[in-house]
Amino acid sequence: MSARARALAGLNRALLQAFSRRTTDALRAALPLRLALPHLEPLLARNVAKEVRKDALVIERAGRAPLPELLAEARRIDGEFLAGVGRLPIRIVVPYAEIEPLRARRIVLLGEAASRVLAAWLPGRRLRAVLRACFTRAELEQLLREDLRLYAMETLALSRALRLPAILRPAREAIAERLVAIMQASASELARDAAERVFRAGQRP
Repeated sequence: MSARARALAGLNRALLQAFSRRTTDALRAALPLRLALPHLEPLLARNVAKEVRKDALVIERAGRAPLPELLAEARRIDGEFLAGVGRLPIRIVVPYAEIEPLRARRIVLLGEAASRVLAAWLPGRRLRAVLRACFTRAELEQLLREDLRLYAMETLALSRALRLPAILRPAREAIAERLVAIMQASASELARDAAERVFRAGQRP
């Protein structure tokens, strides 16, 4: 991976990790999600690590790899993710019929954005300056919000495939709906905060 692609992948990793932290903090404050947190938190932590790996491949191969190849690589990474989950007290079957359309849209979105940024990244420029040159603040915020929204929808599909304790099963849909509401709110807040940081006056470009 080139140094520029690595820097862009690092920024994406920081964004997803911040999203996961905000989501988990909000889950701790919400019932019945607080009761389900011991089952959801390991999934969220491992899922973000999985997405970071998948996104790094998308960024590295932006504009060079066809979508079916990237989807196949994502399934391979899923296999390693499921092997790790198998050591936890949860069971999950990836619902690909629901997930892959979301995943394909997110791969295309991320790949196109990465191609645009990497093509504009001239020698000597900092990443923040390149982002400012490629997007308006509103465009960057919308891009990040949609990226995180698709990530949240995929995570929701995974959470619905979890085997929860019997006491929580009647509340499964309520848990899922509250989880997606929290993730959507976190996505909007984080997208706004990240775009503001990139375009903040006085920041070195």
